[in-house]
Amino acid sequence: MFEWKAAAIGLGVLVFYLFFFERFLIRVNHYRIRVPYLPAAFSGFRIVVLSDLHYGFLQPLFTIRYAVWRANRVARDITVCTGDYVLEKNNHRKMDRVWPVLGRLHAPQGVYSVLGNHDHWADTKGSIEWLDRTGQNLRGKTVVFERHGQTCWLVGGGDLWEDTISLDAVLAGVPGDGCRIVLAHNPDSADILGRSRIDLMISGHTHGGQFVLPFYGPPSNPVQNKDYTSGLKKSKTGRQVFISKGIGWGTFPVRFNCFPEIAVLELQPGSAAGKGS
Repeated sequence: MFEWKAAAIGLGVLVFYLFFFERFLIRVNHYRIRVPYLPAAFSGFRIVVLSDLHYGFLQPLFTIRYAVWRANRVARDITVCTGDYVLEKNNHRKMDRVWPVLGRLHAPQGVYSVLGNHDHWADTKGSIEWLDRTGQNLRGKTVVFERHGQTCWLVGGGDLWEDTISLDAVLAGVPGDGCRIVLAHNPDSADILGRSRIDLMISGHTHGGQFVLPFYGPPSNPVQNKDYTSGLKKSKTGRQVFISKGIGWGTFPVRFNCFPEIAVLELQPGSAAGKGS
């Protein structure tokens, strides 16, 4: 009898941890990344990354408010958001509640956002309108930053599943020797879309796997390239891809060994890439 009670208690603790504990403990994780073609003047350029907030069922708005509050208090040059802000289909109610909160994001050199598949599934037109209304719209656009006469370019891609934006067409407006940092929700974009040089792609979509088994990894990962879990990866085409663990959840409202994160990328010039914690 004692063994059964102990097992029941242990199972209850595990369920509580999976559903109600780890997925609300948002960490601020720092990564140092060497980026080819990055001018020396941009050494130490800091990018805060928010991804996959998935406001909706079992993801309360106070979590989003807290993530925005934390992001606004990290030392940064820019803030970028890589999509999937809501968890709903064919409806704009959640979108109309979460975007006023996302509109509070600010950074010294701006906030730039693209869309994910869930934003299209909710309401493509409404999502784009909110991008425009908040002044964060980088979808299919470019912005250039300048320091001491040197430049770095930020480029907005589309969602691999739901958009038809040509990265090659967008990148055509960037000088050939310009450093190119691309936002694209799905990291598979680095293997599939376009032939133009990309020095760093910043993505989300995977949630880091959400449920990560020690010595094995996530049993499920919604990408074709299963190496794309989280952190800094190299694509099949040789592109550097940073993948955020995100904030929210997808199929199941659990996280294990995969804390939600606000990622802070500190860029350094160079051809090799490294990661810090």
